[in-house]
Amino acid sequence: MRQRWGGCFSGGDVRVGGRPLEEPEPAVFAFAEPLPAWPPDCSHKGEGWLPLLMDGFGGGILEGGGFARGRMCIGGGELELAAATSFQKICTLSSTGRGGSSTTFYRPVGVPEGFCLLGHYCQPNCRPLHGHLLVARSGARPTGAPLKPPPLCAPREYALVWEFRAGGGSGSRGDAGSCYGLCDAYFWVPVPPEGYKALGCLVTTEPQKPPLDEVTCVRADLTDECEPHGSLLHLQLARSPSSSESCAPAFAVRGVRPVHRGMWGKGVGAGTFCCAADGAAPREQGMACLSNVELDLSAMPTLEQAHAVIRHYGPTLFFHPKEVYLPSSVSWFFKNGAALYKRGGDGAGEEVDGEGSNLPGGGCNDGEYWIDVPSGERGRALCRGNIDSAELYAHVKPAMGGACTDVAMWVFCPFNGPARLKLGPISLPLGKTGRHVGDWEHFTLRVSNLTGELMSVYYSQHSGGHWVDASALEYTDGNRPVVYSSRNGHASYAYPGVYLQGSAALGIGIRNDAARSRLFVDSSAKYRIVAAEYLGEGAVAEPQWLQFMREWGPTVVYKSRKRMEWIVGRLPLRIRCRAENMLNKMPNELSREEGPTGPKEKNNWEGDERW
Repeated sequence: MRQRWGGCFSGGDVRVGGRPLEEPEPAVFAFAEPLPAWPPDCSHKGEGWLPLLMDGFGGGILEGGGFARGRMCIGGGELELAAATSFQKICTLSSTGRGGSSTTFYRPVGVPEGFCLLGHYCQPNCRPLHGHLLVARSGARPTGAPLKPPPLCAPREYALVWEFRAGGGSGSRGDAGSCYGLCDAYFWVPVPPEGYKALGCLVTTEPQKPPLDEVTCVRADLTDECEPHGSLLHLQLARSPSSSESCAPAFAVRGVRPVHRGMWGKGVGAGTFCCAADGAAPREQGMACLSNVELDLSAMPTLEQAHAVIRHYGPTLFFHPKEVYLPSSVSWFFKNGAALYKRGGDGAGEEVDGEGSNLPGGGCNDGEYWIDVPSGERGRALCRGNIDSAELYAHVKPAMGGACTDVAMWVFCPFNGPARLKLGPISLPLGKTGRHVGDWEHFTLRVSNLTGELMSVYYSQHSGGHWVDASALEYTDGNRPVVYSSRNGHASYAYPGVYLQGSAALGIGIRNDAARSRLFVDSSAKYRIVAAEYLGEGAVAEPQWLQFMREWGPTVVYKSRKRMEWIVGRLPLRIRCRAENMLNKMPNELSREEGPTGPKEKNNWEGDERW
């Protein structure tokens, strides 16, 4: 499977031996074009910090208006947050050997007076520097609120997590931790006072503990649970000769994300990291993330600003040059013959108008209704889609406790084409396997509500997917990223190539081909906002077809698994066992394909993306 950026977070275990050559410091990422003046007038200039153009907000849920103004408040105004985007290097650590990776650790620069760090920042060196680290200061206590301890407090002390010596020496537990960088590195976790939580770790190049005012801790009732995610650095340590452990320990640096995420989740990630040499979770180290306790959404964009965000960042969606089953608008799909069927009906489908006004709304996917296409040439023509009519359907929603805006952009294809199996160098068509009427796919833009910058894009692939940082994206005109839609299956990818739904190591799985062509949809121009619940009822007129919670195609049963078993049984013995193991892990679509449900029935409509 080809992923140009995948090495950033591969986390492969590589035993260190010998002094590494430190890589050049990554260049600072910059968008091709300056950010626009967001309506009504939210343009900003500056290096790393944005000026405050509004006061703190009161409590309660507020529907937009403070987008890209540089600050936001949480906890009824008790905490004011800003984002740092300029950094100074502290040190770099590397794993040597083939496939070795390196990560650089940074502290923010230009912190405004009164604001405190919550932790340091780090990222792999395989992409340009693009950081977004939150800092905080105490705000005004809400009028009439009971007297509480201050929202921020310095740590009592620091605990040493691990140390690395450039010239050789011992780790914090007597294990060798040397030759990982060109300077010493000491990792510290703040020890908070009672009733407070730490939000991130610190790195120094000297053995002395950092000053107590280097970082702040946050009152516990203004925090939420966090969990580690992703691998930013993974170093296998040399085992001490006196150790009785069978395996050498490993030092891991990981990102930190809120446990409670999604459209109504209150957790706010600060952009910090956690680290441990024994697999300890951040919560075990007393760490947490921020909480937008009252879910104040005043930093979310207005509807006009949401349109401006899509027009500025809307990706170009490229389809494979051999794609047969192209997208269309939902309206075109209905107007050209798609019909509604009911269980126990007379077998004749009911015509559906362009907005789906006669589709049953609400409820759940109970199998009572489904959509299908007519038989014969009319149905085949409908399945081929109509790219000229195609548009992206945008769902604008809060993310990360209102600190970010997610724009989930849904594309509809009338038909999902047949799958192809890859067995090493051999590719085999699977006949009708994977074919089904109606195909909903999506990708998601995540934009900072503090800076208005695109932070990352989520590429959805077969009930999963991953985020790609803005600095690692491929762009077309201006600041608009590229999305590649795979042939027949329409999964989304950041780069062209061949991707496997299976085992990339064995070269066995369902094949997904992605490439650029003249078949594309510009989502910055051809889109429609179909939902933005945070703006309040009636702010966006949701189409009736969006309320259809049943399947957009009939259920189809295949015999492809038997055919696959027949093929695998005739493979050379040396690869047959591996192929049989992979076959057992293959998706259920080899035997049965149920019609897909619409966007609003998916659990990531209100929940977070699957990452």
